Amino acid sequence: MKSSESRVIIRLPINKSFARPASSVALEKAAAALAAHKIEVRIVDDGPSAQEAVLTFIAPGDEIGQGASMTLEEIGLTELIEQSGEYEALRPRLRAMDRATQGREIRKLGASPDVWLNSVNALTEDGDLVAASATGSQLGPMAYGAGRLILVVGAQKIVPDLATALLRIREYCYPLEDVAMQERYGLRSNLNKILIISGESRPDRTTVILVRQPLGR
Repeated sequence: MKSSESRVIIRLPINKSFARPASSVALEKAAAALAAHKIEVRIVDDGPSAQEAVLTFIAPGDEIGQGASMTLEEIGLTELIEQSGEYEALRPRLRAMDRATQGREIRKLGASPDVWLNSVNALTEDGDLVAASATGSQLGPMAYGAGRLILVVGAQKIVPDLATALLRIREYCYPLEDVAMQERYGLRSNLNKILIISGESRPDRTTVILVRQPLGR
């Protein structure tokens, strides 16, 4: 394999219009739609406020899993969960395990934590939360496996409808993730699985922290 210095990186076109934050009107509309679908919503102004909001929904000692998320990293939540010692963070445990010999244990441990933290790739004004994944490892806990789901969503991820949400994934999120994968691992990413959450049957399961500024991709 070529070194990272000499590796040729394939760069797909990026639709930068999807980096612009939605209007306050669109944000409020999306929040109302989520609430109507039995998803709790809290609107905050910025990253520090988003971290503070998440912390009100978790407690010391909670078992917490999370997907790889630039949003959570940007607001300092990943570092806090994994390094504070206050929570039972699953990701450090999973990273320490051997995928070749403990694949079954890794899959089961990551599938159903008490709390799952993440973001999504898009949120429609009609209240559809849309997340894409190459492996699907984070989609199972989001859809059902986790006892509680907490999502932090930046304002640039709000789009008018589901068709635009899928376009955002293909024209903005995927090209950026593809480059990141090539730079980090020398491998192309894949857009293999997409989850759409349109509502909850249990009103206390999912909480969305909507942030008025852009966060993540």
